[in-house]
Amino acid sequence: MADVDTGGRDRLTLAVLVQYRMATTEQMHLIISPGVRIEQTRRRLMKLRGEGLVDRITLPQAGRTRVWHPTQYGAQIACEWPELRDRRPPRGAVDRTAVRLKVGHRLTVTETALAFLKDARRRGDLCQPLDWIPEVHHPLGGGEAVIPDALLYYQRRTGRTDSTDGASHTDGTDGTDGGNDVRGGVMLRAFVEVDRATMGPERLAAKLGNYARLHSYAPAPVIRQRQQPFPEPAQETWRQRYPLFPRLLFVLDGTGPEGVETRISALRAATRGHELAAFLREVPIFATPMTDLLQYGPTVPVWRPITDPDQRVDWMHTPHP
Repeated sequence: MADVDTGGRDRLTLAVLVQYRMATTEQMHLIISPGVRIEQTRRRLMKLRGEGLVDRITLPQAGRTRVWHPTQYGAQIACEWPELRDRRPPRGAVDRTAVRLKVGHRLTVTETALAFLKDARRRGDLCQPLDWIPEVHHPLGGGEAVIPDALLYYQRRTGRTDSTDGASHTDGTDGTDGGNDVRGGVMLRAFVEVDRATMGPERLAAKLGNYARLHSYAPAPVIRQRQQPFPEPAQETWRQRYPLFPRLLFVLDGTGPEGVETRISALRAATRGHELAAFLREVPIFATPMTDLLQYGPTVPVWRPITDPDQRVDWMHTPHP
């Protein structure tokens, strides 16, 4: 087995690449070791490459930017670790051609992760690199599934003063928005969809219907010959993973202000159907341009509730009926 530093940054570096699928040298540096010189990150990546655990491609159109990804060997080793159990990447994540073809979207998703990681460090909240999990499979039955670009786990510390309203909060949520009290803070969860304007606004808005289906989906119970006369009702599958349904965040990239407005309008229009009413009452759904997210950070009021896009809130905001 390769000489991986099981107690330090070598292990984290490989784990991040396996989980995130790919990242540039600068992104890896900011994710795993922002407090040291970037040369240390480069040497670490080269060491892991020499051991056959990671590889890289070069993007000639981007100033010969190097993009790192795990090898099949690296993914095999990392997926045996407890922190990556049940998170085996798809086969394309270790193939150089597949990496090259998916690099635009995947690097944008990684850049979105960095916005939350850096903001959590600044605020003293708890959000570690492996708390950002791309492409978690949520079955809907019949071979269909909801697969968000990422699932975010984020623990907000308690006893802080909220910068948006000046009030002191000890719990930060009323339990309806994907947040629940845990020791030392409030745990928030979010499904994150990164849209690069590669599909039409209507197709983007159709994702709301898929998430609404996930919110209500409970598989039909298996009928047995000696069934209880009053069997318990089937439970929604998401409750097996989350105590509360995660909030939904749309990050809009690849288009200018007019395109952003068009896409938010399409999301708003999709909320008018009565079939989404229960979902919208219980799950906060916000959208923001990527440019605003990167410039100001996620906890600044740059998010627009899709049911009331004239508002500006931070991503932890709890709408009140």
